[in-house]
Amino acid sequence: MKKYIYILLLFLLSFQTQSHTSDYKNISKIEMEIFRNNKSIGYSNYYFEHEDDSMTVKNYTQFKVKLLGADIFSISSKAIEKYEDNKLVFFKSNTFQNSKEKFVNLKYDEKLNKFIIEGSSFKGEANTNNVIGNWWNNKILVANSQISPLSGSVKEQTVNLLRKEIIELYGKSYEVLHYKLKSKNENLPKNKKLNFDIWLDPQKSLIVKIAYERMGKWEYRLKNFE
Repeated sequence: MKKYIYILLLFLLSFQTQSHTSDYKNISKIEMEIFRNNKSIGYSNYYFEHEDDSMTVKNYTQFKVKLLGADIFSISSKAIEKYEDNKLVFFKSNTFQNSKEKFVNLKYDEKLNKFIIEGSSFKGEANTNNVIGNWWNNKILVANSQISPLSGSVKEQTVNLLRKEIIELYGKSYEVLHYKLKSKNENLPKNKKLNFDIWLDPQKSLIVKIAYERMGKWEYRLKNFE
């Protein structure tokens, strides 16, 4: 009996992750520190602007991976998202990955009820059920697919709730739900697959940690929010 009560509790907590911009109405900033092999290499910070029924989110991400003093992998990215009445209506990003430029220009077409995407790896229409794959948005945990914030590609995904945990970050304790997010298509090349562990604080509606492995062990850790 206790087992079924526990499963029900996890389900109810998971259901709270249905994201609305109202979840973030009191949030002005989310700061995440990026680690590779447990060494700090950069940041991904989000800044929120609220006005009536609209919300704008600006993201700045930078990190560098060095080997023997030389940069072997780097990202420098700027992005802006705009929401009206809880709906994404605009997204734009410019990213330099090493010396290669990537970009996304997305607009919501009201007549078609579709996203129109012009990206460095995808151009076309996308369903409005997609979310931008940024780590501030807890809706990524209930979506069936996401749009790459770097290139505009659309990726189908599966998300499974694993368990409830308690984790420590920067001297703070969080009661979290641990999720596994993976690509729906198991036949994708390894470097194209989604494979993330995500920890959500359901009381605050905030993702507090993300972990994955790709050329090392990576973590995004919630450092501060206001």
